[in-house]
Amino acid sequence: MAGEVNVLIPSLLRPLVGGREELALEVDEQGATVAELLDAIGAAHPVFNRRVRDETGALRRFVNIYLDGDDVRRKDGLKTRVAAGQEVLVIQSVAGG
Repeated sequence: MAGEVNVLIPSLLRPLVGGREELALEVDEQGATVAELLDAIGAAHPVFNRRVRDETGALRRFVNIYLDGDDVRRKDGLKTRVAAGQEVLVIQSVAGG
């Protein structure tokens, strides 16, 4: 059954997605990978994509992505499958001094 995945955007990245806190992305009954969700966001908001992933497509060191509270790096990374109804949280670390 197709549905939506909610992607929560941190305040530092919101200006890159039109100020939105949350993006609802349609997925089919197979779901989507984290990479596919980021591709969909990046297609509409290319600067967001460059802030989250490096030139090779890997997550940047200072960006963490959680699927229902679990760090995707401890799962299958960007290949982690996301089903409709699940929540993805993007966190961008802020360096301080």
